[in-house]
Amino acid sequence: MRFSINIPNFGDFADARTVARVAVAAEEAGWDGLFVWDHVVHDKVVQRGKPFGDPWMLLTAAALATERIRLGTLVTPVARRRPQQLARQVATLDVLSGGRVTFAAGLGGPVADEYASFGEPTDPRVLAGLLDEGLGLLDRYWSGEPVTHQGTHFRVDDVQLLPATAQRPRPPVWIAGFWPNRPPMRRAARWDGAVPLFESAKHGEIPPLGEFRELVAYVEGERERLGAQGAYEFVLGGATPGDADHAGELLAPLHDAGATWWDERQLQTGPGIDRLDPVLRRIEQGPPRL
Repeated sequence: MRFSINIPNFGDFADARTVARVAVAAEEAGWDGLFVWDHVVHDKVVQRGKPFGDPWMLLTAAALATERIRLGTLVTPVARRRPQQLARQVATLDVLSGGRVTFAAGLGGPVADEYASFGEPTDPRVLAGLLDEGLGLLDRYWSGEPVTHQGTHFRVDDVQLLPATAQRPRPPVWIAGFWPNRPPMRRAARWDGAVPLFESAKHGEIPPLGEFRELVAYVEGERERLGAQGAYEFVLGGATPGDADHAGELLAPLHDAGATWWDERQLQTGPGIDRLDPVLRRIEQGPPRL
């Protein structure tokens, strides 16, 4: 199991210099990754008045300050992005970081705040179509080969985007979604990893073992049906205690059930979700020890 730090892109973490500081601390303390939220306003009532940083600019600062840890968003809502622009951002960061980007995608939300506020579509079926078609285009753009495409939502006429990503054939793609909803996990089975959220466990809470086992069985069944091969990641997250051995004891059953990454998060309902000090304290305590 590998271990990452998760931070929002607002509050203290809207400043790219602060995110670079977090990344350096995480690398020095033995963590394996840093993942940043990708929001425009999040909950625009609750977060009103707070600064937000562009996640790809924040991750660029992190990349320039580190050498080892993996970097990415958790998660990017592809449906509200132009695939060609997003492909450029990810490829640029992947080359800059020496191939350390992991790309995580989902529908994103809250839909009323992040989509409707800007006149974007809000129909879940339309958003799912934009996500799937956008993912397919990203995969092709990152290859560095010419792309021609005529789809439901996007049209591309003989375009080649260079440089290609440093990782070949592309950066790992993880897909997020709420379990027990099947469609997002069917989508995840087609890519390189699943980042499940659980209705029964809020952001920062350790997910229930039984539900995770059901999810693993479902995704593995879908991958077998698709004939998918190769390594696959199951990414869970929550808040663990700073005692590495105690944290490891809590995570051991999830590891045994198939979890390959643990993403350390602050409780979303807590006061420290977008504050630097509690995040640095947890980073310096080090990752769980299995």
